Amino acid sequence: MDKPKHIALNVAVAGVIALLMIWGTTQYRQWSQFGKGDQALAAGDYIGAIAGYEAAIHMYTPLSPLVGRAAEKLWLIAQTLEQRGDTAKALVAYRSLRSSFYAVRGLYAPGREWIDKCDARIAALVGAPAPLPHQPARP
Repeated sequence: MDKPKHIALNVAVAGVIALLMIWGTTQYRQWSQFGKGDQALAAGDYIGAIAGYEAAIHMYTPLSPLVGRAAEKLWLIAQTLEQRGDTAKALVAYRSLRSSFYAVRGLYAPGREWIDKCDARIAALVGAPAPLPHQPARP
């Protein structure tokens, strides 16, 4: 194998290894934060649970089952707090869920349906008119 091909192969292998290490670290952190959210929720610490699940979404990796599970947990916490009359904490949960998906968008914007649901609940809780659902850009 000539030298330029050998160098290119080494660079490609190093790049793949680096990407796998970053992905693995992110997955580990996501699972860790989700676990912290579960522990806080079990202890009745809603703010701690919100922080854990929010951080798990921030560690977004495509195809991870924890992103959807963390979003569902945040939604359930917000609904529970709203039903208990704790509007301030419910708003924290809805806004955390919404902002988590805004934070992870890039070329692809995951969680659009969660953002729309949160916008409607936030508007209802603060007494503002609900925003229109997201409309995709027209070509």
